Amino acid sequence: VQLQASGGGLVQTGDSQRLSCAASGRTFSTYATGWFRQAPGKERELVSVISWGSASTYYSDSVKGRFTISRDNAKNMVYLQMNSLKPEDTAVYFCAVRIGFRPTSLNYTYWGQGTQVTVSS
Repeated sequence: VQLQASGGGLVQTGDSQRLSCAASGRTFSTYATGWFRQAPGKERELVSVISWGSASTYYSDSVKGRFTISRDNAKNMVYLQMNSLKPEDTAVYFCAVRIGFRPTSLNYTYWGQGTQVTVSS
């Protein structure tokens, strides 16, 4: 599976932004997909996860109520809708996939390149 994240950019505090993760490979729909982020000087952080069939989702406390993860398996896409953005959301965002929905696991099999999100105050 190959993954490509896109949709990042520069926004202002309070704005919304949608990230997309495009996947190649016929087995994509069988994987759980996670969004991670990494800010300069900080460890990579798990932001959100969605199960293969969208039945289960997970959000970190820092984004709960502001971010929404979704997927369209017919299009091999996963999205992260980010609302009410804050400067502390500034980071490089990555998508990744794994077999099985494990809400807090950091062990993912395939990773995409990151997309930079910058939220100005």
